[in-house]
Amino acid sequence: MRLSCLAAIAGACMFLAHVHAEDGGVLGKMMTPEATQAVDSGLKYLAERQLEDGSFGTRGYPRNVAVCGLSGMAFLASGSTPTRGPYAEPIDRCIEYLLSQTSETGFIAAPDATSRGPMYGHGFATLFLSEVYGMSEQADLRDRLGQAVEVIVGSQNDEGGWRYQPQPNDADVSVTVCQVMALRAARNAGIAVPRETIDRAITYVKSCQNTDGGFRYMLSGGEQSSQFARSAAGVVALYNAGIYEGDEIERGLDYLEPFRAGGDKPGREGFYFYAHYYAVQAMWHAGGERWRSWYPAIRDELIARQRADGSWVDAICSEYGTAMACIVLQVPNNYLPILQR
Repeated sequence: MRLSCLAAIAGACMFLAHVHAEDGGVLGKMMTPEATQAVDSGLKYLAERQLEDGSFGTRGYPRNVAVCGLSGMAFLASGSTPTRGPYAEPIDRCIEYLLSQTSETGFIAAPDATSRGPMYGHGFATLFLSEVYGMSEQADLRDRLGQAVEVIVGSQNDEGGWRYQPQPNDADVSVTVCQVMALRAARNAGIAVPRETIDRAITYVKSCQNTDGGFRYMLSGGEQSSQFARSAAGVVALYNAGIYEGDEIERGLDYLEPFRAGGDKPGREGFYFYAHYYAVQAMWHAGGERWRSWYPAIRDELIARQRADGSWVDAICSEYGTAMACIVLQVPNNYLPILQR
């Protein structure tokens, strides 16, 4: 079957999922006119900030592959694909840039770009490329994804996690979550992922959960206390590894509840966009009242924080903050395959 046919089928499935959303269409109603306008302004800002080579930014983290992958995800979340929609061209340029920064081994990294850790960039880039696979007719995309997955599999350490470099030495829960999501997206796209790799990742993430339901940074060393951002990521890692219910999930969700937008819980502002990027996904997977109360709160808070030029400010760079905010706001669209329940 041609990839274009697969893309049409995938698009139809996503449309049906959106139409038959839970609670009689409540999900669609959550995207208020104000939220839609905020997203439109944010995506326009991102498109205007994209450089000729497909990367983003001139300050902070310029040409960073993670920022490029997340910006591409923001465009995809609006319903555009590499071949159709108002952001088809920016998406295609994101793909081309990431492929241009992929080494012969499959490692995706821009050597001259500022980064919080190369495996972060590789994970987010692999996630984005997996999401667009089947929507693009680039013949080498599947092979590149297969190589990218091999990099992740080969970099898993003895504990079952990942760290900043593509080497199986140490691990932290934050980088591990990024790799788990990339692997889940790749598997959803039809790329082989060893079951053993996922099982070991599950063991690692579960081992990082504290008695309060939150997650520590590392099994040994590093910060051992629970924090909002990494705890939201930990819950999402379990969901994406195929753990949909159980004590670990419920305790993790209970830990996150006090950090809802609009509150004054200490630590709620730490790694703000990163935290809410994962927290909204955790509540989306949880569904029910958790989702119905969580999303409107972060939606309204993000709308209030948006700048006049359509951007959201973050210490990494405005492109990063804007991409993250747009992804969070568009979760009810249900267009990203990684968020399909």
